[in-house]
Amino acid sequence: MLETHTIYDESAGSKKPAARRVTDIKEAVRDKNRVNIYVDNKFFCSLDISQVVDLRIKIGRELDDEEIKAIKKASDFGKFYARALEYALVRPRSTKEMNDYLIRKTLDLKVRVKNRKTGEYSTRVREGYDPALVPLVLARLEERGYLNDSNFAAAWVENRNVSKGISSKKLRLELRQKGIDQSVIDSVLDDSSRNDVDELRKVIERKASKYPDQQKLIQYLLRQGFNYSDIVDELSSIESSSV
Repeated sequence: MLETHTIYDESAGSKKPAARRVTDIKEAVRDKNRVNIYVDNKFFCSLDISQVVDLRIKIGRELDDEEIKAIKKASDFGKFYARALEYALVRPRSTKEMNDYLIRKTLDLKVRVKNRKTGEYSTRVREGYDPALVPLVLARLEERGYLNDSNFAAAWVENRNVSKGISSKKLRLELRQKGIDQSVIDSVLDDSSRNDVDELRKVIERKASKYPDQQKLIQYLLRQGFNYSDIVDELSSIESSSV
């Protein structure tokens, strides 16, 4: 926490905060893309290198209270955005998934911390990020192409088809659970080359040996969202070809 020094303003007859000065800028140890900012010879915050340029931070610059607040907010935003980007790069995320993740990160969290000297553990509270930063982080991710529900839905449909086979009914349910708008779901499925009959064949090939009783296989396929008439037609076709 920075100390607030005051000086006496004779013309106003009152005290006002003295300007604080940037005294050092050092490369961060854990992240080479960030630097540590020191104000009045004390660590203040870390910033992305690009933020240092945007905010025109340099050694010797004097900062008033509003500038101090702006720099601290930029620091928090940079760290929050970095966490969100890591989450987005693991696999594509829908906007709802990302929003839910960011909201969780605004909550205070109790964590166990090990004392390096004694080896003993203690509990402390790790403060969550400012909820006001959530829409700003989402906007930055969308601006840079890391969040796009149409692209997410198209990739989801493609991956689910390639892997194990899935009905359009189940696909629609999964995408709705991911927060994808119904119009986007309709558009993506209309543009897809997939069809339920081909997907049904994939599932039958995988599950037929597990369900030797045809009625149980039919019930399983119905639970997966396939149409009854398609199931019966496909099973009949398989039986005919095996005779």
